[in-house]
Amino acid sequence: MKKDKYIYPAIFESEGEKYNIIFPDLDIFTFGDNLEDALYMAKDCLGGYIFTLEDMDLPLPIASMPNDIKTNSNQFVQLVEVYMPPIRDEEENRSERRNVTIPRWLNKIAKEKNINCSALLVTALKDKLGILHKEK
Repeated sequence: MKKDKYIYPAIFESEGEKYNIIFPDLDIFTFGDNLEDALYMAKDCLGGYIFTLEDMDLPLPIASMPNDIKTNSNQFVQLVEVYMPPIRDEEENRSERRNVTIPRWLNKIAKEKNINCSALLVTALKDKLGILHKEK
């Protein structure tokens, strides 16, 4: 069952001003150039990973308790929270590149008329599938 919010502990390891971030429960990692960047990257990494697991219908591991995670002197544990609805929305609406084949003569006329073939294909697919067009 998908949830809207997930919280997982991450280990932040300082290397000067830079930070390596490890999610021990998820076996993923990222890094940041400073603490602010590291926090952003941790959230982005966690959201992308959870979206992938959800998309593949794979179970998410249970989050460890922060006090149960052992750290070194240059490490600390930080809880990272992600709110999934905007991440899901962004991923589901991401454009995907598709190769299509049309006759050369037709492509030439479309270029002369400045027709955006990608936009035309989206409109035609929506019409064919009976999907209402949303105006931006």
